[in-house]
Order: sequence, then C-alpha cells, then structure tokens
Amino acid sequence: MRRTDLAGWAGRVAVIALFQFLFFAPRAAAQVGAPPPQAPQATPLPLSGRSTGSGGVTATEAPVPSTTTSVNTLNPAVSVQGAYAGSALSTAQQPFSGKLSLADAIQRGIRYNLGAVGMAEALRQSLGQARAARSALLPNVSADAADTEETFNLQSIGFNFTVPGFHIPAVVVPFNVLDLRGRLSQTVADLTTLNNYRAAREEARAGALSAQDARDLVVFGVAGAYLQVIAAKARLASARAQLETANVLYQRTVKQLKFGKAAQIDVNRSRVEVLLNQQRLITLQDDLAKQKINLARMTGLPPNSNYELSSDIPYAPAPPLPLDRAIQEALAQRSDLKAAAAQVRAAERALAAARAERLPSVSAAADYGDIGPPSDLRPTYTVSATVEVPVWNGGRTGADIQQAEAALAQRRAELSDTRSQIESEVRTAYLDLQAAANQVEVARENIDLMGKTLQQTRQRFEAGVSENADVVESQESVSGADLDYINSVFADNLAKLSLARALGNTADRLGQFLSIQPHQ
Repeated sequence: MRRTDLAGWAGRVAVIALFQFLFFAPRAAAQVGAPPPQAPQATPLPLSGRSTGSGGVTATEAPVPSTTTSVNTLNPAVSVQGAYAGSALSTAQQPFSGKLSLADAIQRGIRYNLGAVGMAEALRQSLGQARAARSALLPNVSADAADTEETFNLQSIGFNFTVPGFHIPAVVVPFNVLDLRGRLSQTVADLTTLNNYRAAREEARAGALSAQDARDLVVFGVAGAYLQVIAAKARLASARAQLETANVLYQRTVKQLKFGKAAQIDVNRSRVEVLLNQQRLITLQDDLAKQKINLARMTGLPPNSNYELSSDIPYAPAPPLPLDRAIQEALAQRSDLKAAAAQVRAAERALAAARAERLPSVSAAADYGDIGPPSDLRPTYTVSATVEVPVWNGGRTGADIQQAEAALAQRRAELSDTRSQIESEVRTAYLDLQAAANQVEVARENIDLMGKTLQQTRQRFEAGVSENADVVESQESVSGADLDYINSVFADNLAKLSLARALGNTADRLGQFLSIQPHQ
C-alpha cells in the first residue's frame, strides 16, 4: 500500500473515531447507568391538624332577666359563622314546593351548605395527595423516541491538528441517529417515601372524618336555625293575640268613656297599650323574616322569606340517658375526635419519615430500545440498581425531624383538648337541659296564674272596683309569661339538639331527642 493511501485511510479512521466519541459517548453513558436519584425527603405536615375551614356553629343559653319577674331565665341563641352560614343554590337541582320540613331542610343543608361542601372538597384534595404520595412507591414506566440530525464544527471544540496527506474538514457532514426506548424505574426500599405515603393516607382518613363532623355541624346549625324560626313564629302569634286583646280592651274603654264609667286617661292608657303591641308586632315580623332568610341561606333556598315551615317541634321530656353513658358514647362516636386521632397518627408517620432519611434507600431502573442510524438500528438495554447511603446533607435531616416532632406535639395536645371539649359539651348540654326543663314547668304554671289574674282584673275593672292601669299591667304580665314559655321551650329543644350534637351522629339522633310533628 502506498504511503499516501495509508495516510488518507488513517485520517478517515481518526475522524470517525472522534465522531463516535463525541456523539455516542453521552448515549453510552446513559445506557450504562443514570445518575443517582435525589435523596428522599420527608414531607412536612402543617403544625396544627385541625380543619382550616372557616366558620362554625355554636349554641348559647345565657341567663337574662325575665320579662315578667326579676328572676333570670335562659335566653337561647344559635350562632352560625363563616361558610356554614352560606350555601349553593339548590332549587335548580332540587325543586322546592314552598313548604320546608325539618328533614328537608337538613337534607338540603348536608348537600348544599358551604361548610359541608368545603370539607367534601378538602377531602377530595387530601385523597389526591395520598395518591400522589403512593405513586412514588409504584413502578414508573415511560417510553420515548429521539430522532437527532447533527453536524459538528471540529475547530470549535479545539480539533485543530492535521494529518499528513489527508484533509480533515472543519465541519462534519450531517448524520442521523434514532433512539426508540422504553424505561422502567421502581423504588425497592425507601422508608422515607413509604412513611410519607402512610402519613398522607392518615391525613386523608382525618379529612373523611372531618367531612363527617362538618355534616354534623350542618345538621346542628340547620336544625337550630329551624328552631329559631319556630320560636320567632310563636312570638309573633303571641304578639298578635296580645294586640287583639289590647284592641278589645281599648274599644271597651272607649264605650265606658261615653257612659261616664271611665276617664280619658284610661282611654289614653289603653290606646298606648295598643300602640306598644303594634310596635312589638312589627319588630317580631321583621325578626321572623330575617330568621327565615338565614335558614334559607343555610339550606340552598333563594334568600327570601317566601316559604312556610311544615314541621312543629313541641315540648317533650328528654329521653333518659345517664351522664356517664352519654360521655362514653360521645368519646366513642364523635367524628372530630376520631379525626384528631388520625392527625396524630399522620404526624407519627411524618416523624418516622424524617428519621428514615438517615437510612439507606434502594432503587432499580431498566431501559430497552433500538439505537443507531434509521437504516441500521441495534437493540440495547440497561439494568441498574442503586443503593444510596446518606452521609451528610447539611443538617437537613435534623431540621426535618425537629419540624415533625413539633407537629406531633401540637397534634397530641389538640387531641387531648378535643377530648376535654367533647366532655364539656356533653356536661353543658345536660345542665342546660335540666334548667330548661324546669323552666318550662315554671313558665307553664306562670301562664296559668297570669291568665287567671288578668280575668279577675278585668272583672274588677268592669265592676268599677279597679282601674284600667291594673288591666294593662295584667295584660303585659300575660304577654311576658307567654314569651317566657316560648323561650323556655326553645331553650329545652336547643339543649336537646346540643346534646345530640355532643354525642355525635347528629342527624340520626334528632328523632331520639326532638319530638318532630308535621305542621297541622
């Protein structure tokens, strides 16, 4: 072979070797093994495990002076805040006849009240987060295709030497490489990732229990608002009756004035009593309309008062249930207590995940495919296993452990507080129930006595023995006694409703504690 031919052949070999080194070396490295995966890290949890949903429902029964005596009586009230006071409109999907029963109100509230809707969506989010955490433990399979056409400027990478007898071009002519490949990766042993998933799963369980507790709160709030509307209706009916009685007394006094049996001051006094009752009636009409609007807002109805209640909830003695047994049932059944316990378990798993950052992890990966020029593809594959041993990560593991310990301590404290809160709610409901039941009996007797007193006072006034002022005063006492009885029945029903909420599974217990009757 001639020297010039040998030199040309050597030059071509050098160019091809350089081309293969520059282009195929990165692909060969990728097939031999991928870089080590990033070290697993514990997913931090929020410090508090309690629901972040805004709002709530509370019932209060504070002592206030009676309208008829100086003795304090219970003044019941239901307070609904935040999301629980609103709802999505329900009439588009669930027609409304214009009459709202307690069962219908509760069903609409559970379905459309924003408190329940918000917690249901929060549950969906936590379930998605649990699925995302689980995906890190499952195989990951992917496929890719890469078709590359390139040229190289040899001089730009420092290839400036020459081969005697051979011309090396500055730019390598275009070449084409096709890579068709499937890839598989799998976590083999990783306690941090495993505990992250367990923590997310417990968070999802807590979310489901919190959603159940939100439904209980909706039932509590809707039923309480329903009771408030019933009480407002009763006050309005009482005011109408008192106004009619005041009008009768006024007309009678006017007639007596014509015959000289009454003075003008008696007529004026009777007229003032009529005006006062009219003013009271206007105020109570306004209050009833507002209470009905609040109930409509909670149950997904149009925000107006253009509907009627179709259920009555009269007074009935509470079913016998020993206090100790009630506390035991509440601690066993309350969804918020179960949710708090699940939050503690989630924090324990998160702490285990943080501590596992100090342990080795094992992963495996494989790929298979064809690579080369499109006309000459060759099969290649890679199978690799990686064992990662953490040595030092700048103190990140210690920081993760510290955060997880703080969250666990906070959630344990919240669990203890929730247990104490539930017991206090049961005891408070029992106290209110006992006081309200006694108050109902006293109010009943007071109404009878005031009614008899008013009848006797009228007779004395007609006989000319007493003045008109005595009749007006007796009439006001009857009105006050009626209001005290209405409030006492409301207080008793609200106390029973509060006890049903304190025990858990509120919707299922309503029939046990409240005497619900269709409106006649």
